[in-house]
Amino acid sequence: MSKRLFVAIDLPESTRQLVAALDPHVRGVDWTDPAQMHLTLSFLGEVPNETDLALREKLSLIEFGAFFLPIVGVGTFSARGAPKIIWIGVGKAHPHLFQIHKRVQEAALAIGLEPELRAWHPHITIARCRNVSAQSLRKFLQSNAEFDAGMIRVEDFHLYSSKLTPAGPIHTRELTVSCSRGR
Repeated sequence: MSKRLFVAIDLPESTRQLVAALDPHVRGVDWTDPAQMHLTLSFLGEVPNETDLALREKLSLIEFGAFFLPIVGVGTFSARGAPKIIWIGVGKAHPHLFQIHKRVQEAALAIGLEPELRAWHPHITIARCRNVSAQSLRKFLQSNAEFDAGMIRVEDFHLYSSKLTPAGPIHTRELTVSCSRGR
């Protein structure tokens, strides 16, 4: 048996509500349920149950200090010009965030999991698009390019399992790793 796992930072409820209120209600744009909004640190894919315990152990050993992260700027990831994902960003090259990402990747590697080879672009997926033209989102993207949802305090990250269902993925928190106090 295996579980589909990823590591993520959750958003505070107030930030989720601010972001949810952006929904432009464009046909073909499926807005993410606010309860599912998160910043993925690492997508691990299908992880065998026997490896899952070793992963939890390695992740639990990661030490980091709490830090603030800006939630700012809306954009898209596209395929052949058509938007596929609408995201909100987290500012530019945040050293504490990249440090945690690196440590999570190292934990996965240490137990034999293949790391994602694509460059990591930290973001929060806020919508998925199906058959939506770039033109239909242009005004929304222009007016929200500099959208600022404020700062969030990152004090922990989580290991989640994800079950894919016809109604969308169901995420279950499996483990929480909190920052080292007094750092």
